[in-house]
Amino acid sequence: MIKRVTSQPQKQNKDPEDPLVQPIDKEQQIVIVNNITPPQQPEPELRTINLYGDITERKAADVIAALLYLENTSHVVLPDDLRMEATDPQVVARSISIMVSTHGGVASDMFSILDVMEMIKERTCDVETFGIGKVMSAGVPILAAGSIGHRKVGKNCRIMLHNVMAGTGGTILSMENELEEIRWIQERYIQTLASYTKLTPARLKKMLKSQNDVYISAEEAIKMGIADEII
Repeated sequence: MIKRVTSQPQKQNKDPEDPLVQPIDKEQQIVIVNNITPPQQPEPELRTINLYGDITERKAADVIAALLYLENTSHVVLPDDLRMEATDPQVVARSISIMVSTHGGVASDMFSILDVMEMIKERTCDVETFGIGKVMSAGVPILAAGSIGHRKVGKNCRIMLHNVMAGTGGTILSMENELEEIRWIQERYIQTLASYTKLTPARLKKMLKSQNDVYISAEEAIKMGIADEII
């Protein structure tokens, strides 16, 4: 802050002919500079990752990099006034939040995100998930993979499940080989989603048997264990 104060000219009592004495015939300005800034509380760190759009290799790489960075900065020491015991410093692990809104994407990239989420939940902190807008296909297991009690879904969010979609070409032997891989992905998708929810593999297979897209409301997602709370 800079303040300017104008002073009135003062009379000189000394000899005006003295060369060392300069008479004041104009107003003087005294500039007061205050460089002392008041103490401020540190702004809370944003610990949210946006998974918005198709799940591609590039998107998965960005999400995983953000997960690992936020995991590395998760631990903080509680201030003295928040500690349970005044003598011992207490370290807490701050959670990580993921906002999910996607039509789906590549299964292998989905599994890479799920594996890193599991690693972080096991060794460091909770991972909160928020489903907004649309959570479909490969996005559903990511929403369901959040820490129990920390999975939330928007009341207007639409959730959709369907069978694995893929295409192949080439010789008969190569196509048979690719079909086996597609079956493995389909089975692994079902087993993974069942492990995070109240849905059994048998029920999931029955839901997907019609070959049609299965749309689920936010209320149904709570009942199925895909999420824990509606926001």
